[in-house]
Amino acid sequence: MFSFHRRGFDLKEACWSGSLTFQQAVSTSTANLDESSSQKKFASYTVFKGKAALSIHPILPSFSKLESGGSRLSRNGSVMLTFFPAVGQRKYDYTKKQLFALSPTEVGSLISLGPAESCEFFHDPSMKSSHEGQVKKSLSITPLGSDSGYFVNITVLNNMQKTTDRLSVPITKAEFAVMRTTLSFALPHIIGWDQVLTHHPAPPASSKPRVERPHPDSEWER
Repeated sequence: MFSFHRRGFDLKEACWSGSLTFQQAVSTSTANLDESSSQKKFASYTVFKGKAALSIHPILPSFSKLESGGSRLSRNGSVMLTFFPAVGQRKYDYTKKQLFALSPTEVGSLISLGPAESCEFFHDPSMKSSHEGQVKKSLSITPLGSDSGYFVNITVLNNMQKTTDRLSVPITKAEFAVMRTTLSFALPHIIGWDQVLTHHPAPPASSKPRVERPHPDSEWER
């Protein structure tokens, strides 16, 4: 059993407290939510290793209402990576967690990552604000070698507190296969396509389907 360096802190609560309910994670349709159920369901994928652990869960996108009565995507969702350090044998300190939210394009980079390839992302949580540059984060994924998996590394530089935190989690080939599959499944949901395709109004039954040739310019935004 794994435990956390925090009195009375439950492992499942620690892993899943920031994640979405299972129904929310797999669909943004409220029709799939069991409102009569008083028990919440959480879903995340967590890997525990000797020096740190890594948990991932999806964050759903936001939609804004239009005057026409419809809605439009106002903010993409993401996939949240949560790192927490080990403080002993099979003990982890969730209070010292580090977060890194992957954008849809960054999720695509992980999905398409080859066995010998690596990638790196840089984030400033306060970009374009008065606090820009105070905290800088970098995430790198590098191969372990011999096609055996990857290292997932996070570095957090806090210029205000003059601290630098680094955590690294080795991911086996099988564990990365789970991550790749779950990321592929989550990708359409974090960009809102599941709502568009699921809730698109059907044409009237009396109307005949009409095949239209798209204008060549429709593929390009101008």
